[in-house]
Amino acid sequence: MQLQISSIEIYKLCIPLKQPFVISLGTQYDADNILIIIRTNEGISGYGECSPYMSINGESMDTCYIVAQYLAAALKGKDPLQIEECVTAMDRVIVRNESIKSAFDMALYDIAAQHAQQPLYQFLGGRKNKIISTDMTVGLGTPEKMAKEALQYKTEGFPSIKVKLGTTTEADVARIKAIREAIGNELPLRIDANQGWTADTAITTLNALSSFGIEHCEEPIARWNYMELPKVRKNSPIKIMSDESCFDEHDAERLAKLNASDYFNIKLGKSGGIFHALKIVEVAKAHNIKLQVGCFMESRLAITALVHFAYCSDLIVHYDLDTPLMLKEDPVIGGMIFKENGIVEINETVGIGVKADDGYLKTLQSTVI
Repeated sequence: MQLQISSIEIYKLCIPLKQPFVISLGTQYDADNILIIIRTNEGISGYGECSPYMSINGESMDTCYIVAQYLAAALKGKDPLQIEECVTAMDRVIVRNESIKSAFDMALYDIAAQHAQQPLYQFLGGRKNKIISTDMTVGLGTPEKMAKEALQYKTEGFPSIKVKLGTTTEADVARIKAIREAIGNELPLRIDANQGWTADTAITTLNALSSFGIEHCEEPIARWNYMELPKVRKNSPIKIMSDESCFDEHDAERLAKLNASDYFNIKLGKSGGIFHALKIVEVAKAHNIKLQVGCFMESRLAITALVHFAYCSDLIVHYDLDTPLMLKEDPVIGGMIFKENGIVEINETVGIGVKADDGYLKTLQSTVI
């Protein structure tokens, strides 16, 4: 009997944050996510989650909830092991909408890995040949508040600290100066402007920050202004990482040919899921570009899938996996765990190795297709 998708459950998963999270694009108070469960005629169920971010991917929990119903109708009855066929079917239903597509993609890979009796990282051809440890992110605020947060994360043992910037040169330099005075010079800092600077401001600010031990800077300028990114990179003493300007493999190829970036930041909610993320890895390999895996506001469900993915390539050398630590609730059973010093581990359970708590699911708005 051929494996078939028999039903798809769609849940609105709204989880409050422990505290408001501020970046140059705005403030977030909740993780307004979508949970997808794809069930099959042989009893295998796949779990997926996305965390839409309106100012980045143009999706919200409400739009994803509606679009998910169209995607579910298109996939019902299909063989979930034919992942490329399923991804193509979703693309034919609607263009873009990468966030909600990534949740379906994740659930499909969960099913495929379970069917193969392998943990997802093995199914993707990966090996547990490296230690994966997450940074911790300091949101935008006053220099004093940001320095206090950074010192807390240093005390908790995180191996590196990511700092949100993207305002004026004077203000952003003051923030980094305060953080360095608080934590010293041992820990590496990573900065993320979230498109907040113009090209000229980016060059000025990055040069002003050159003495503060910055590993790299994510998305210094507006994503649409990527033609200016090579100039920023050429004139920056700090390495440049493309995030919002690098959604899929086509963006990656364009940026690589422009020599615009030292790194790409892969987020499943930008790429549309694992299928296209693997293609970004191929582009990075062809152009000798290193990679980071990052997240929006996903729970441990999606982050577990991302950890599996992180084992698939030695080019993935940086890990930004901290969002489950920002959430007040954890609706996930099984999955990745945070160890001391930011180290992240997964077990050898087949598939992604997670499920959602059934009691928690009963409290959520849902639709079944």
